[in-house]
Amino acid sequence: MFESLKSSPTIQKIQSSKIYIWSKKILDFLIKQWFFIFLAAFIALAHSYPEFAKQGGTVKAQYSIGYGAVAVIFLISGLSMSSKQLLVNSLNWRAHFTVLSLSFLITSSIIYGIATGIKAAHNGEIDEWLLVGLIVTHACPTTVSSNVVMTKQADGNDILTLCEVFIGNVLGAFITPALLQLYMTGTWDFGNPSYQPTGDSSIGDLYRETMKQLGLSVFIPLFVGQVLQNLFPKQVKWTLTTFKLNKVGSFMLLLIMYQSFSTAFAQHAFTSVSHKSIIFICFFNFGMYLFFTVITYFYARPFWVKLWLWEFPNEKSSFVYKWSYWLFNPFYYNKRDTVAIMLCGPAKTAALGVSLVSSQYGSNNPRLGILLVPLVLYQAEQVMTAQVLTTFMKKWVHYDDKKVVDDEKVAGGSDEEDLQLSHRDTNEEDREEIIEEEELHREEAEELGETTSTSDDVNRDVESYSTDSNGKI
Repeated sequence: MFESLKSSPTIQKIQSSKIYIWSKKILDFLIKQWFFIFLAAFIALAHSYPEFAKQGGTVKAQYSIGYGAVAVIFLISGLSMSSKQLLVNSLNWRAHFTVLSLSFLITSSIIYGIATGIKAAHNGEIDEWLLVGLIVTHACPTTVSSNVVMTKQADGNDILTLCEVFIGNVLGAFITPALLQLYMTGTWDFGNPSYQPTGDSSIGDLYRETMKQLGLSVFIPLFVGQVLQNLFPKQVKWTLTTFKLNKVGSFMLLLIMYQSFSTAFAQHAFTSVSHKSIIFICFFNFGMYLFFTVITYFYARPFWVKLWLWEFPNEKSSFVYKWSYWLFNPFYYNKRDTVAIMLCGPAKTAALGVSLVSSQYGSNNPRLGILLVPLVLYQAEQVMTAQVLTTFMKKWVHYDDKKVVDDEKVAGGSDEEDLQLSHRDTNEEDREEIIEEEELHREEAEELGETTSTSDDVNRDVESYSTDSNGKI
């Protein structure tokens, strides 16, 4: 019946009309932009009814959203990721060093320098406590939930992202207060948390609250997801694809932002500063997020490494070259790891950040609303900007895929396993596995009295493997 209706002349005439074509294009565009439409709706709701989803509000958002929504995101992550890869990425200390140094030291020091310069200009339009809020924002750890969701959308290494957000937020309970004590000295003494008479809790209380939140909303859901995935792999895979749980993660992220805006509106954060200050912060946050993203890219893929350490060491390589290759080459990350680092490095958490700020400065501090303005706005802007950037990141990750497939076909083709191997980004551990396998085959062949490849052949195989992967480490 439906087929006959579709093929009727009247229906076909309607479908060929300009009004129908343009209406369909507009509708398709709006469906693709569902995230931003829902975000605007939630911000409007937060403005009109802030008491509903604020911390301690009607739905007790600090538990129902702060714990519940985050737990759903990490339960889905636990259901979809490999346990072996989770272990491998958790031991990737080089990536941990890169992200932690970016998230805590590089970004915060740059913001501190800029804020000090603005303060020295004595611009009466910019409140000094707003500048303190900027420094506090960028001393906070990376965000917990949005990083994982965005990395999945960009086809980056979401397992590495999960490890980074967990480690970063555990350490953030110690590092963030220490950075505030470091930065809030001299002309910034007025913003030092130690001098605030309204502080609510000690560092020990803050750490206990952080571990409680991470344990209940990150670790336990992730563990449950891993157990279910290993016990019922077919059922879990069916559930993930049938109910499109990746979209559920994006909706949970919207709820988290809804809570942040509700809390900010309830505390009159946006009315406690001038409109010019709000506009300044919006443009400043957007520019700094893009700037930090560019810095992170060059920090994760330093060009001098490829210029200096351009080939895999062989027996002709010097001792210095071999050790330099072993030490520095792993810091040139492959594309999927780079995407994870680019999303973790510039991002800042509002879920834990609000707790950090409230505990350090006091929930009854009259300037708490001003302090939270940069943090809440930065979270919203980083999510919206990352939502756009993930499209380009995904194209970049898969840029060489078609080229590799075409090259394989031109060369006469290879079996499916070799083709998959040529697509894979490799790191130093992958190369070591290749060398071990080649040596094992050589030893077995020698026992059988067969001719085997020399060490030069092994090195050429590894170099060819690296070249096929387009230089990814």
